[in-house]
Amino acid sequence: MNIEKRVKELVAEKIADKPNLFLVDVKMHSNGKLVILVDGDNGIGIDDCVAISRHVGFHLEEENVIETAYNLEVSSPGLDAPLTFLRQYVKNIGRNLAIKMADGTKREGKLSSITEDAIVIEEKVKEKGKKAELVESVIPINQITETKVLISFK
Repeated sequence: MNIEKRVKELVAEKIADKPNLFLVDVKMHSNGKLVILVDGDNGIGIDDCVAISRHVGFHLEEENVIETAYNLEVSSPGLDAPLTFLRQYVKNIGRNLAIKMADGTKREGKLSSITEDAIVIEEKVKEKGKKAELVESVIPINQITETKVLISFK
């Protein structure tokens, strides 16, 4: 049985009645650490993480899915985790993003809006001999390889 697939099913069961929560990733590491990343349109609280952990842990034990000792960790993606789903972009409107493009270039700007297949950022563009100006740029999602939120400590 595929452990990650079963865990995804169990998480889906547990959050079925909470449409604002969604599964980001499930990873079974070779060191026995099972990591479940769950996020929410308004973030996710510790209570939801605990409930998911108990549900998944109970069923994994009951079904004897994992033969060896393992460590189960349920959390939200860290601030440094790349955005994976379009709905993660939504809750980051107004924040500054670092974007790696498929062509290898990097872009930075404040996320201002989102469409079905693109994001819109305000980025500083400097042409030679001119002052930098803020420009709204539409970036197709399919041209992005990684997006991270830039953390400001000002």
